[in-house]
Amino acid sequence: MKKYFEKYGNIPLFEGISQEDLDILFGCLNAKIMNFEKDRAVFSAGECVKQFGIVLSGQVSIVHNDYYGNRSILSKVESGNLFTEAFAFAGISLPVSVVTATQSQLLFLDSSRFASTCVRGCVFHNRLIQNLIKITAEKNIKLIEKFEVISKRTTREKLLTFLSNESKKAGSREFVIPFNRQELADYIFVERTAMSAELSKLKKEGLIDYKKNKFVLL
Repeated sequence: MKKYFEKYGNIPLFEGISQEDLDILFGCLNAKIMNFEKDRAVFSAGECVKQFGIVLSGQVSIVHNDYYGNRSILSKVESGNLFTEAFAFAGISLPVSVVTATQSQLLFLDSSRFASTCVRGCVFHNRLIQNLIKITAEKNIKLIEKFEVISKRTTREKLLTFLSNESKKAGSREFVIPFNRQELADYIFVERTAMSAELSKLKKEGLIDYKKNKFVLL
């Protein structure tokens, strides 16, 4: 059967899993596919989730709102990537919310069925665990990169560090960032007005050029 393999076989969590096993996997892990409009809450802070999600299309934002109503974007999750898996496996309440950044199609898997071998003795469980460990390691690396950005003292330093990292990821001086202006300000923990002013200064000084979310390091 090619029902799931043709559409979802390239997702990193399913790497190395055969076409036949992927069909079984969706039934074994109680898979559910749901569609969401933009700016819809997928999970809210305080929820205790038993499922984790995979973005099939679109984007979701991991958002933290503090006691005073200040909003911070911790990360953006793009197509093929996981979200809330740590909280689903740990069985603890979410300290963050998950909100769709665009119209999105999301896949949900039951965490309780993930690590334990089912009555069918599905051989793909070990491969799933190996893939999850790799994904977790890659996420830790991204967290280190973000800490490098937000640990800088000034808005200017945060922007230059962030843009430099994005340029390295793209392998080019020209690249597109996954944030609009407000989202970028939320991501690097600065005020939007101050950030926009600093971007203008960097452009006037000939260090960068940009149009919307497309940037060039000069």
